[in-house]
Amino acid sequence: MSFLDQYERTIEHLVKLCPQPDKFAHTYAGLTIWLLAAIVLRKPLGSIWPLVVVLAAELGNEYIDFLTYGSWRWHDTLRDMAATWFWPTVLMLAIRAFPHLLRAPKGRAKWYS
Repeated sequence: MSFLDQYERTIEHLVKLCPQPDKFAHTYAGLTIWLLAAIVLRKPLGSIWPLVVVLAAELGNEYIDFLTYGSWRWHDTLRDMAATWFWPTVLMLAIRAFPHLLRAPKGRAKWYS
């Protein structure tokens, strides 16, 4: 079995574990990759680098879909990209715009220290 076949079978299995439609799987994957990238790269969630990893991973996933199906399926591809990138992008921008969201109130113990 080729890498592409194995990859597609694995993705199909993971998608079946998520609620319908498959865009939920893309949302979960985007958030998971974003968090893991921040941990592995040792970068804050407000950094652009974890988001770059999410963008690259989704582009790679869509390229594998292209190779598997033999052509771009633009309607599905664009929706997949939006579902994967939306929440990591929104959360990164929120953390940058409102850094106080990550700080504990004065006089209270930090739960994350």
